[in-house]
Amino acid sequence: MGLGALVLPNLTAFGNPVDPSRFLNDGIDVKLKKQLADVALNAARAKGATYADVRIGRYLNQFVVTRETRVQNVANAESFGVGIRVIANGCWGFAATNNVTKEAIAKAAERAVAVAKANSRVVAAPVQLAPQEGYGQVSWKTPIQQNAFTIPVKDKVDLLLSVNDIALKGGANFVNSAILAINEQKYFASTDGSYIDQDIHRLFPTFTVTKTDRNTGKFETRKSLSSPVGMGYEYLTPTADNKVGGVVTRYKDRYDMLEDVKNATADVDQKLKAKSVEPGKYDLILDPSHLWLTIHESVAHPTELDRVLGYEANYAGTSFLTLDKWKSGNFHFGSKIVNVVADKLQPGSLGAVGYDDEGVKCGQWDLIKDGVLVNYQAIRDQAHIIGLNKSQGCCYAQSWADVQFQRMPNVSLQPGKDKLSVDDMIKNVEKGIYIIGDGSFSIDQQRYNFQFGGQTFYEIKNGQIVGMLKDVAYQANTQEFWNSCTAIADKSDYRLGGAFNDGKGQPGQSNAVSHGSSTTRFNGVNVINTARKI
Repeated sequence: MGLGALVLPNLTAFGNPVDPSRFLNDGIDVKLKKQLADVALNAARAKGATYADVRIGRYLNQFVVTRETRVQNVANAESFGVGIRVIANGCWGFAATNNVTKEAIAKAAERAVAVAKANSRVVAAPVQLAPQEGYGQVSWKTPIQQNAFTIPVKDKVDLLLSVNDIALKGGANFVNSAILAINEQKYFASTDGSYIDQDIHRLFPTFTVTKTDRNTGKFETRKSLSSPVGMGYEYLTPTADNKVGGVVTRYKDRYDMLEDVKNATADVDQKLKAKSVEPGKYDLILDPSHLWLTIHESVAHPTELDRVLGYEANYAGTSFLTLDKWKSGNFHFGSKIVNVVADKLQPGSLGAVGYDDEGVKCGQWDLIKDGVLVNYQAIRDQAHIIGLNKSQGCCYAQSWADVQFQRMPNVSLQPGKDKLSVDDMIKNVEKGIYIIGDGSFSIDQQRYNFQFGGQTFYEIKNGQIVGMLKDVAYQANTQEFWNSCTAIADKSDYRLGGAFNDGKGQPGQSNAVSHGSSTTRFNGVNVINTARKI
């Protein structure tokens, strides 16, 4: 529970246990992958497909998990197979196989066409794909400095047990810690003429510290202030420049796990002694380590076009950002300083790739401009609905065995244009709360009414932090909240947060995504007290 459902990937999707030494080979040769891809494309066309794409995927995952003085689990898994998607008779079809031979791939392609033709009997309108140029043979790699899979498991265990030792010596009653490493080796080919080889790396070190009060039986926790990242093991080698000072140290681009657990253990002590918040209206100062989740739920999800169109209504919900609001050209989602950008390029982010799972070259675009809703997130078969002549490159499948569909890119609040520090922001607050770290959240099916908690809360009075609070959560509706945004720190404070496992779809799939911001102020937000009355 301490790691959080939003964070952990879907372990069942990631294949068979393997010896970790197997992670260090390069997989299959790119020339062979092209030959196998051509088998699929040719077989699909021979059976009547007007379009086909194939994804050959090798997914490597390592999970090192500890609790107190023990190693709880070390899991190494590899999943390898081929997914084939086609259009035949104007309809989509999909099939996959983990038997990576020419014969099995040809049969899977034929099966995908058969599925498409069967589906076409009940589909009212044919698929309308946005045009896409072929890129020929290209490649893209996450720009890592140190492959996490080359680091011995013992070194990771030693780090995690050192983290736990610091917490226990600091008075924690419980502590768990983990390092999660993922490598996606993805090869995409299509009848458009693209052959795209990508090597994607992600890493997430994390912990949760818990301390109990034996006199009252109450307890408090504090999670790590790390972020899952699209980086290698170098993320765990910080310098002084990667540390953001203040009431507690936070981290930018790199992360000091040992320092953070020491601070977390002290924070938990303070949380046990902190006063419970008085409900009411407060000005909120939200750190990027907290605000990323609010952005994810209240901005990124409602701008997904498939939600807007009702395609996700049965499972993940719809969106209050209906097409009429976008068409009006003047729907004020937020105040004039609110600018939100979607992108698949930002270095270090979880969503950074060169090409999406439809072979579209990735880029960035505005979602909210000067507070106004200006766009959504769309893929090839949605682009025409909002008047686009090409996809925005945000199609993704969690594995070779799953069909790709519209998933959110990185969605980030842009920094303020004027020089403004966190201290500058706090000194102008008369009655406020400074919130660091993500916590509990709840939001309705249209992504409109919400409630968010956090990790640590600091009371602000007359421009000064006067102490820690607890039992804090704030409530608002999305439009009201973002229109109460009055100040955003400049780009020197910009940082990323994110999640490995953004769930969506039926059958469900996960998506790794980051959200960035600088520290941001919201005025007059309703705060409630979450303490249980016994």
